[in-house]
Amino acid sequence: MFRNGLEPWHLLILVVVILLVFGSKKLPDMARSLGKSARILKSEAKAMKEDGKQSGTAESTEEPAPAQRTIQAAPGDVTSSRPVNEPTDTTQR
Repeated sequence: MFRNGLEPWHLLILVVVILLVFGSKKLPDMARSLGKSARILKSEAKAMKEDGKQSGTAESTEEPAPAQRTIQAAPGDVTSSRPVNEPTDTTQR
């Protein structure tokens, strides 16, 4: 029944339909934003793994100073690189 389910002309029709629905101008922007989202997800997952390793192996009672994390920008896009703002405690002076 599904022996020849996906042939090259099926892919061609799919590409044509996608171009008609989204337009050729929006496809690169969509791909770029998808890549940025994947890159952010990957860096956050890596940071969570590192935090888990550090908290699991740390036996000292001293709390290290939190390092400022930066979300990495896409290659060639230096304007979107920004530090992650974490809430600060303003009650201490």
